Formats: sequence, C-alpha cells, structure tokens
Amino acid sequence: MIRQLSLFGGVAASVLLTGCATPANPQDPLEKFNRAVFTFNDTVDRVALKPAATLYKERTPSFLQTGVNNFFGNLTDAWSGVNNLAQAKGRDGMNDLTRFAFNSTFGIFGVLDIATPAGLRKHNEDLGQTLGYWGVPSGPYLMLPILGPSTVRDSVALPADLWGDPWSHKMPVNWRNVGIGVRAVDQRASILDASNLLEEAALDRYEFIRDGYLQRRASRVYDDERSQEKHEKRLRQQEQHDEQEPSGKVDMKGAYGDDDASGKVDMKKAYGDDGDAAATPPQQPAPSSKEPQK
Repeated sequence: MIRQLSLFGGVAASVLLTGCATPANPQDPLEKFNRAVFTFNDTVDRVALKPAATLYKERTPSFLQTGVNNFFGNLTDAWSGVNNLAQAKGRDGMNDLTRFAFNSTFGIFGVLDIATPAGLRKHNEDLGQTLGYWGVPSGPYLMLPILGPSTVRDSVALPADLWGDPWSHKMPVNWRNVGIGVRAVDQRASILDASNLLEEAALDRYEFIRDGYLQRRASRVYDDERSQEKHEKRLRQQEQHDEQEPSGKVDMKGAYGDDDASGKVDMKKAYGDDGDAAATPPQQPAPSSKEPQK
C-alpha cells in the first residue's frame, strides 16, 4: 500500500544531518500541488496510520513483527531479481531469485530469513530504477496521495511494480486487503523512531523529505560503478551538446569593429555566415536620375 515507507527511515536520517533549509529545488516545479498532497498524507498518518503503528509496535511481540516484515520483504525479492536482470546485473538478479526460492521454501514462506546468513544479500530494485539505469530521466518530483514521495518516471512505472508484487494477485480479495493493511502498519512501525525525530526538529519537513528522497533515490539508481559511469557519460554528452548550441546573441563588437567610425554594420560578422541571408534586408532598386523626355 505504501510503497515508499521503506525509504522513509533513510530519508529522515539523511535530512536531519543537513542542518538548515536549502533553496528551492528545480526538480520540484509542482511544489504547490505537492505540498497540498503532503498535508493530506500527513493528516492521514497522524489520524490513522501512526496510532495504529504505535499500538502494533507496543503490543505485538518482536518475533512476530520480525516474521511479518520478513514475509512481505521476501515477496519483493522476486521482482527485485527481475529488475536486476533487466539492468544486466546477472549476479545480483540470480542472488535475489535464489533468496526468494530459499526463503519461500526452507524459510516457511519467507517468515524466516535464512538467505541473509547464508551470504545472499538483499537488494531493492524496481522498474523505476531500471528505467533510470537505462537513461530515462526522473522528471519532476511528485507527491502521491497515500503512497508518498515519487517522481514522474517512478509514478509511470508504479502500476508495473504493483503487478510485480505477488501479494497483489492474492485471492480472495478480502485477504489481500488485510495483508495490505498489515504491511502498511508494519512498515510504518519500523520507522517510528526516525519520524519522531523529524517531527521534533524545527524544520520544513516537506522540503527535507523531498530533498532526502531525491538524493536517496538517485543513489539507488546509480548504485554500482557501471551505472555511475553511464550516468556521468550522459551528463558529459549533455554538457557538450549545450556548449555546441548557438547562443543566438549578436556580436556587436565584431559587427562595428573597434575603431570603425563609418557607422555601418557588417551583418555577416554580427550573425555569422548562416545568418547573412536572413539578416540582410532586400535591396530596393535605386530611382532613375533621368527625366522622361517631353
């Protein structure tokens, strides 16, 4: 239900270390809309989700919380493996699929995490990260109702990510809905301490959550040397392209010359070779000096 809740703890930790507010972020042209959605989400959290998560954390035995977290975390490994393979990360992809197979069988449907002690590291990959790996820009920051922080790219990929979650196919529907609720409460409970610290700080929470999310998301998209090299190469190509584009400015010094007193403008120097024809006005025929004979 709340896909980005697992990212909130890292976001809160990173933004608390910044210490002061930052200027307006150019990646957030929809800030007015996003702030309105953020206020709505914050209200839902304070009224319903946070109280339920607090009660869950206080009353539910820790081993049961661990089992719930492991179970739903195991479900994400399959889709993570698919996306790692789509990013040409064969080793990580096979790692994730092996994790899913081991924990789903020997780990009693994922309730026990036996893959991590066995050396199979957990990854968190989704289609938005796969698109970013292959060069699709993130687009503007976007705050989604209930779901939380995202970007335009990740929002477009969200339906596929939801489809890739095995729990979304759970039948009957009432069991699926119960699981979605339990999952949301469990994820919210896991970040209670971090969110409490953020709420107590005299900060612009919207701004810090946004900036921290974008930084953390970028670090997840470019999470290895190969993806970082591809990203840096694209940035260099973009910079070269921007430098090669004509500025459209007129070189008036070149047009008049430093010591030219004639007052005449050399349009070829001002606009360049390609702008001569467009810049030079058409010549009007000179009037004849001869008087017509009577």
